[in-house]
Amino acid sequence: MIVKVLHEKGWKSEHAYCASFLSIGVSVASWFGFGSMKVEPLGVARADRSGIFVGEWAPTFFAIGVAFANYEHETEPPTRA
Repeated sequence: MIVKVLHEKGWKSEHAYCASFLSIGVSVASWFGFGSMKVEPLGVARADRSGIFVGEWAPTFFAIGVAFANYEHETEPPTRA
């Protein structure tokens, strides 16, 4: 199971959630042209596609974060109140 192996290497749900929010920020910055428009000679259409492409990563990172959270919930020892 990939989630188990990655969790044993130190990855946690918080890392995936942070990556998803970072992806959203990079997508917005790219879509508004802060990065792509100045670097990309092909213009607005290419900048829009870059922003959409990076924005599609966010749901994947959120899903990975949920998988990690479920794994963490299943494997953590019960706590006493």
